[in-house]
Amino acid sequence: MAAYFVCTMRIHDPATYLKYTALTPPIVARHGGKFLTRGDEVTTHEGEKFTERMVLIEFPDRAAAEAWYNDPEYQSASKFRRAASTGRMILQEGRGNTGAPDPLV
Repeated sequence: MAAYFVCTMRIHDPATYLKYTALTPPIVARHGGKFLTRGDEVTTHEGEKFTERMVLIEFPDRAAAEAWYNDPEYQSASKFRRAASTGRMILQEGRGNTGAPDPLV
């Protein structure tokens, strides 16, 4: 079952943040992941205007997503993200039945 990292952040040091973004693609790929979005424009249709950067990453399953996040090379690269931004990274597994999802969930 695919798993998705949803990452949002406020960047206060763009130069340092670019050091992070330069390092992450090959590490994501090594764990079978792919970027679905990477800082693309976000439009708010309801609620408070979204002004952060958003990145969506798909992995083949939760184990691959966790392996990427815990990869020592990724953790080393993430020091640039932590120094340059504040935000959150959340992980959610997809459902197998996307054609007729349970209406009670």
